[in-house]
Amino acid sequence: MNSNRKAGILLHITSLPSEYGIGDLGSNAYKFVDFLESAGQKLWQILPISPTGYGDSPYSCFSAFAGNHLFISPEMLYNDGLLEQNDLTEIPEISKTKTEYNKVKEYKNKLFIKAFKNFTSNKNKLKNSFDSFCNENSYWLDDYAYYMSLKDYHNQDEWSKWEEGLAKRDFGVLKIWSDKLGDEIYFHKFLQFLFTHQWCKLKKYANIKDIKIVGDVSIFVAYDSSDLWGNKELFTIDENGKAISVAGVPPDYFSPTGQLWGNPLYKWKEMEKDEFNWWVKRVRHQLKYIDILRIDHFRGFDAYWEIPGGAPTAEKGRWVKGPGKKLFNALKKQLGDLPIIAEDLGVITKSVNDLRDKFNFPGMNILQFAFGTGMENKFLPHNFNKNSVVYTGTHDNDTTRGYFEKEKNKNNDIYKHTQDYLNFFGDDLTFELIRTAYSSAADIVIIPMQDVLNLGSEARMNFPGTLGGNWVWRFTWDQIDEELSSKYKRITELYERPPQSRSDVEIKVEE
Repeated sequence: MNSNRKAGILLHITSLPSEYGIGDLGSNAYKFVDFLESAGQKLWQILPISPTGYGDSPYSCFSAFAGNHLFISPEMLYNDGLLEQNDLTEIPEISKTKTEYNKVKEYKNKLFIKAFKNFTSNKNKLKNSFDSFCNENSYWLDDYAYYMSLKDYHNQDEWSKWEEGLAKRDFGVLKIWSDKLGDEIYFHKFLQFLFTHQWCKLKKYANIKDIKIVGDVSIFVAYDSSDLWGNKELFTIDENGKAISVAGVPPDYFSPTGQLWGNPLYKWKEMEKDEFNWWVKRVRHQLKYIDILRIDHFRGFDAYWEIPGGAPTAEKGRWVKGPGKKLFNALKKQLGDLPIIAEDLGVITKSVNDLRDKFNFPGMNILQFAFGTGMENKFLPHNFNKNSVVYTGTHDNDTTRGYFEKEKNKNNDIYKHTQDYLNFFGDDLTFELIRTAYSSAADIVIIPMQDVLNLGSEARMNFPGTLGGNWVWRFTWDQIDEELSSKYKRITELYERPPQSRSDVEIKVEE
């Protein structure tokens, strides 16, 4: 990926302010773009934007193609004539600083049903656009809308618990249920249209202001997804829907039993037969919505940890060769140069680095992993490659302030090493680390919004391996002022993110 020096902020859509209980694609998203512009930022990184399943994790979704309908803005529905003004006034008592998913789902679903009734009963200006959207996206939308309608009918059970004819997609059974759930299928297509309609407007606004959207793409898909239900031949499941093998990572210092993710693996040999057409469709689709893809668990394309289906932990797995350059050559053949950031964390071998470098994908540096005995020296700023992205931390880390407040009181040398490296001996290391990231040779720096606001552990986004209490943090506008914008505008200029244009020097040379 070709790049020059630039800076950005990591903030998921859910974390935006909103009176409707969850960040959405309404006026607050546009206001955040304005903040990014005023702060000299060129990138807005988000987490996956697909509809979330159990645990509300954006890394476990019902589709790799669909958008999260909870991001649909009620105020934008009003602007499009799909809701009345009084529909927006009956908001339940709901937190302004955390996302209460159950309350949000119940409240917004009522609004969506009202909008759908208005859409179907009146001649709406969006009708022609809706028809075009359905035709252009039928390759994923038909299965997704059908799948979600069936889940609604079956009290959200996953596909393997449905009647055999539905689980195995018997043509005759599918036809019967399609007729039975016609209105529900239409409703889910309508929600996807609304998401795309609002998303593309926001993306256009950001791009006009020279701000690119960095999106996150999970390498694997969920078992409970329309992707797997509609394409079983591409995944490691048997004829009864049972997983033969699943994804995860082996035991390490942080997890003695490894991490058992549970996603069925791809049958890469099967995918190779049609030049990875499913992946080509997926990446092409994602690039309609985002400008740069950060691919999660990039090392899995070189080799992945295969765990037997039904295993209680990730301990008894094995490394299996992935598709490697064959996949990315196929993607490049169909899509041209690939604007990809490789999440190259974890067990990284020379072959992973070679795969990343062959396609000129920038890798990642995490400053929280850099300091102290036994930590990874490659993450120290003086070791950064130019073609890389530096973060203070990611969604899986504690906030920088929270991390160092804890390390300060531990019996290790992490805090002391950090102080010595930065030559900073005050109590708050957050901005000094951010300044160090900005000053580094890495082309791209992206800072989580929690660190921009210098928040503690209460603002942490995710505790890996846990359920409940994750993905809920939201900021409020009273945490941002002109001084903060000016502060970040200044360091982007100070460290030339982006470089300032200069006139070439010309001299007169005599023959």
